[in-house]
Amino acid sequence: MSEQIEKVKCLIIGSGPAGYTAAIYAARANMNPVLYQGMQPGGQLTTTNEVENFPGYPDGVSGPEMMIQLENQAKRFNTDVRNGWVTKVDFSGSVHKVWIEDKKEIHADTVIISTGATAKYLNLPSEQHYLKAGGGVSACAVCDGFFYRNQETVIVGAGDSACEEAHYLSNICKKVTMLVRKDDFRASKIMKERVKNTPNIEILFNTETEEVLGENDLVTGVRVKNNQTGEIKTISCTGFFVAIGHQPNTEIFKPYLELDEVGYIKNIPGTSKTNVAGVFVSGDAADKNYRQAITAAGTGCMAALDAERYLAAKGH
Repeated sequence: MSEQIEKVKCLIIGSGPAGYTAAIYAARANMNPVLYQGMQPGGQLTTTNEVENFPGYPDGVSGPEMMIQLENQAKRFNTDVRNGWVTKVDFSGSVHKVWIEDKKEIHADTVIISTGATAKYLNLPSEQHYLKAGGGVSACAVCDGFFYRNQETVIVGAGDSACEEAHYLSNICKKVTMLVRKDDFRASKIMKERVKNTPNIEILFNTETEEVLGENDLVTGVRVKNNQTGEIKTISCTGFFVAIGHQPNTEIFKPYLELDEVGYIKNIPGTSKTNVAGVFVSGDAADKNYRQAITAAGTGCMAALDAERYLAAKGH
């Protein structure tokens, strides 16, 4: 048991666009929010070099810079932004109990979950190198496809979202090569047909990535292997997209909140409400469809407004 229990009106877990937007709205409503930044302060956007599709930035902005601006805006309204991450929760009673790094215990009237999701990668050393260098590896075609217009790209994946992203890239890029590990897609029939019927998408089945190739921190190609014939070949490209899914960061909430089969938190449609009164969700922890900074920010706003109304109804 913790030595001292801290009581807060509004606890926000996570520091991406959803968490910080929730903080801005909650702080302006005099809810005195406390925000814990989590394992990756700033969320997924801190791995994005250039953000060009967030309204209000006509010249674009780097992901890390944008998150610093959001953090400063939240702090301007006296959000208590803290380092640390949540290791355990107990939502079984009327008081929402949350533990920070197994030491500090917080009792919160309302909790806004903005823990996001983590893109899955192949975890090849070369892939991780170019991902960190910002020179051509991405897990979001909608976010980054524009930088590869009229160029050749490669995308890995076999599900609906991989087909969707390949089709999206085909409208921007000169050529898209899809690498599918097995002999068929996992995607729905309609998505399969769409990519198969797109002239500038080439599909390579039974094909795995061996190494992402490049020069001076920029991707120049991919070495692949056919896992049936053993044939190895090099495909030239400037962009390498990974579309093998996302893992929502929601494991610790599993005993109390309703999750879907992948682990996304279920919300009451049209709201940020979960199945536990006083616990709200925003951003990619509940969103497997859009996964954009702007949609995450919108749901952060919704969560703060829902939390405010919940407190008002309880007479807080």
